[in-house]
Amino acid sequence: MDVTIIMGSTSDKPIMDKASEIFQELGIEYEMRAISAHRTPDFLFRYIKQFPERGFKVVISGAGGAAHLPGVIAGKTILPVIGVPIKTQTLEGLDSLLSIVQMPKGVPVATVGINNAANAALLAARILALENTQLKEKLLSYINKMEQKIRNLDINKGIE
Repeated sequence: MDVTIIMGSTSDKPIMDKASEIFQELGIEYEMRAISAHRTPDFLFRYIKQFPERGFKVVISGAGGAAHLPGVIAGKTILPVIGVPIKTQTLEGLDSLLSIVQMPKGVPVATVGINNAANAALLAARILALENTQLKEKLLSYINKMEQKIRNLDINKGIE
């Protein structure tokens, strides 16, 4: 398994599913779990201890509100952790964004935009592609398709 996707609540699943869609398209093996840093901390710590034996190379963690989950995970592993702030009704996800991005020195969490689990998956893919030439080719193809899609929409065709 290359990546674990961990969300703080099953209510985050529709957002985090965007990461799994990218992984399916690129052929990246992943596991998705709902584990709360606040309600099930002991279970979370036991799961984190399994990372080496399970072969995880990157962690994507989505959380809303206080959004401690990505930081707690980063504090317990040396794997790269990518945080996905989940939009909340109270502060539109700004609380989540600030909680994830403002980590103390020594506990880095890469952070993507609010609700942008797709970018988290693409960042994870770029990390994995550093040592996987087959994935690198798939990722380059994905990027090329994305570019072509935009170019097909260009209203100023003819400018090269």
